Amino acid sequence: MKCINFDQEFQRYLHQWVVKNSKKYQNVEAMENAMPDVYAQFLDTPADFLAGIKPGEYFEAFSDPRQLVNWMEDYYKQRIPVPDPLLNRISSLGSASEEALMNTLTKEKAKQEAKMCAISLLREIDSLAPMQFYIQLQINRSEQDELADAALESLQGMGESAVPQMRAAITAANRFGQESLLSVLCNYGFDEALFDIALNLLSQKGPSAPVIADYISRLGDDRALELLTELAMDEETVYLDYIEYRAAIERLGGEPPERKWDSTDPAYEALRRMQ
Repeated sequence: MKCINFDQEFQRYLHQWVVKNSKKYQNVEAMENAMPDVYAQFLDTPADFLAGIKPGEYFEAFSDPRQLVNWMEDYYKQRIPVPDPLLNRISSLGSASEEALMNTLTKEKAKQEAKMCAISLLREIDSLAPMQFYIQLQINRSEQDELADAALESLQGMGESAVPQMRAAITAANRFGQESLLSVLCNYGFDEALFDIALNLLSQKGPSAPVIADYISRLGDDRALELLTELAMDEETVYLDYIEYRAAIERLGGEPPERKWDSTDPAYEALRRMQ
């Protein structure tokens, strides 16, 4: 399918609009505030580059979700901005687009950007179809993984429907996967196996320990207080991390230990100066 650069055409439309309307606005900020309306006008104006069809209606003539999703992939392959009306059309087809979007998501050769877009569109249509795929992305994930992060956000949006499978998978996940799944599961009540995993992650210390402290405090088991107190008092714990441990201890009903801080901790000194 031909990939028309809608962004480029809008820039041409915008240039003409600015030339015609610049005297109506007092400053650049006022013109910038008008941009959403200008873009809406662009979408609703018959365009020569589309043989008189309105840009906002161009993709409405197509109803095959496979064709539309493949079209979306072609835009990414050709490095042309994907038109909003194309994405809106795919989303408007609802569950009919599910299979085609899943195909893009699981296709090894699909571009990362296309997969990210598929995740976003599947979220828009409230699809549960990719649940297991999203969970699998967490199991062997790396620390920095944009696709897995987007999948995790979708899992969070699925609510309680995703919780049983996430709980079943967390024991098989690597450290980063456990941390990711825990960030969601800690909001759904206490679970003994989950608590054990969280406590083990916390005991490993490391840069993510303060975040794990927050997760484990949400589980509501005060057996974590001893380790949290130990971490709070650790000489290697910096002030900002101490604040996180203290908050976790308080959430579990414990008494946070007091420590003295001085200007040798840059975060403490910066916050002290702000007071």
